[in-house]
Order: sequence, then structure tokens, then C-alpha cells
Amino acid sequence: MGAEPAALVASSAEVTLTYGGLSALAGNDCPAADPPPGVVSLSIEGTQTDGTGLITLCIPRPDLLEDGRRNLGTSLSTAEVRIFDLSGSADNCTFTLDSTRPPTGFATGLGVCGNGTDSAGFGLDIDGAVSLRRTCGATVDTIAVTLIGLVAVTKR
Repeated sequence: MGAEPAALVASSAEVTLTYGGLSALAGNDCPAADPPPGVVSLSIEGTQTDGTGLITLCIPRPDLLEDGRRNLGTSLSTAEVRIFDLSGSADNCTFTLDSTRPPTGFATGLGVCGNGTDSAGFGLDIDGAVSLRRTCGATVDTIAVTLIGLVAVTKR
């Protein structure tokens, strides 16, 4: 599907943070309110490839990923792809997800089999925006970044 192992990028004119090594586990960490039988929520974790950050996503209904344009967010009640954690480091600064400003955008799964649990893995195409809290020494502010990429997700 053209997905690369390290292709999810959070960036602005001020910073670029790249994430990869994403792996999925059907752990029921963010269960849907009324899923069909056999559908278990999917947790996805990855690491920053150009720093020390992490990314954690949770998908309550992985069976809907290939339907396209699943809403990004942080709220369990409204997000179809929940950004649980996003952190990073670059240029002697650290970055964390600013949960006071909800993410926007969409995610789509490509080649999703077995509700994301197939050993072949799948591609996750994200096109969104998030706010990050930036800490550089004693200076703390918030910056907006795009979160874009078609990244490979393996089975954990």
C-alpha cells in the first residue's frame, strides 16, 4: 500500500518530529460503546525516529478504518481515531500533546484485515493537525503542527 515504517510527521515551520515503528495490539483500551461481535479496540504505539518521543493512538472500531476519513481526536466519546499521547524532542526542546486544543483531521486504514490484527499489518494514512506544548528551558508555549503520513503498522 506504499506505507513506510517511519513516515508519520508532525511538523511546522518551527519543528519536524518523525514517528515510526508503529505496532498494533487488540487490547480493548478504548472500547466502542456498542461494537459488533468480535470487534475489539486497537491500540497503536510508535516512537519518534529523530528524537525521544512516543505516539499512542487508540481506535475503538478498527473494522471501520478502511471506510475512510475516520475523525481524529482525543475524546473517547467523539474520536474514531483517538490520539492518546504524542510527545517528542528536537532542538533542545520537548513537546507534548496540548489536550486543551483538540486535534482535527482524519485517518484511513489501508489493507486492514482481521480488524487490524492480521500478521501482515496495514497502512495508516493520517492527515490532521494537533497542538503541541513546547518546553525550551524555562520557556513554555504552544505550537500548531500538521500530522501527516502514510505509515506502516505491524502486529504486536
